[in-house]
Amino acid sequence: MTHTHLDPRAALLMVFLCAIWGLQQVAIKLAAPDMAPLLQSALRSLGAMGLVWLWARHRRVDLRLDDGTLAPGLLAGLLFAGEFALLYWGLQFTSASRAVIFVYTAPFMVSLGVVWRLPGEHMQPIQWAGLALAFAGVVALFGEGLLKPAGTAWIGDMMMLGAAVMWAATTLTVKFSRLAAAAPEKTLLYQIAVSALVLSLVAVLMGETRVGAITPTLVGSLAFQIVVVAAFSYACWFWLVRHYPATRLSAFSFLTPVMGVLAGVILLDEPLTPAVMGAMATVGTGIFLANRPPRDLKRRAR
Repeated sequence: MTHTHLDPRAALLMVFLCAIWGLQQVAIKLAAPDMAPLLQSALRSLGAMGLVWLWARHRRVDLRLDDGTLAPGLLAGLLFAGEFALLYWGLQFTSASRAVIFVYTAPFMVSLGVVWRLPGEHMQPIQWAGLALAFAGVVALFGEGLLKPAGTAWIGDMMMLGAAVMWAATTLTVKFSRLAAAAPEKTLLYQIAVSALVLSLVAVLMGETRVGAITPTLVGSLAFQIVVVAAFSYACWFWLVRHYPATRLSAFSFLTPVMGVLAGVILLDEPLTPAVMGAMATVGTGIFLANRPPRDLKRRAR
């Protein structure tokens, strides 16, 4: 890690990435009538694998497997694939609004894991409060789903919690293994190669292989998911994890569901409600508090 807090460049890049990840939700939804979402995810990883490999070869990135990255790379890939498999499977039992709340417990897990492994990267009470406030903004936006009759939703809820654990474990694996010193392209290749295989198998086992008409919407959605989301944004994310504190980066992830709602407002004509604007303000304030530089750095700056 080369930075102890996020500089403006990293903060702006995280906002941009969260916007991309929020748009991904809309892209999957737009293409869903023509292709099963889980199959979309498998094809996304498969297509991105080819692009990232070509880019890595162009940049002469060392892709050897005997440098100590194979074991953590395979583990990160399995965790990454498991996260998405649980997400898609869990949605058969629970609602999307409930899912968001359980999945976005992951930033807390990342922060606890980092503090446990790196006591020097501790968080002050105000920063924990910022994480809690950002999470509260997400709950305020999607929490209505928790008030509806649960039935068997608890099964999906537990799957979403499992997905959150895998999301956090993926980040921590990259942070605290030989992958931390590897090129972002190599780290990403491990994850998308393993997830392409695992998600394809899961799609077949779950019968999520439906393909309808090959429409411009489907082609555009897949192109966006492959090139922008899986190849570009994930490579940027692993570069950030390599150079910046994971606790600070994770706080920004609360922006993703809010960005997804905003994308729905802009592209799907969904209503912009006071709840959405309130959630944006709450999440933004929480992120600001979670990323306040430590007091000792402020004193040095003076």
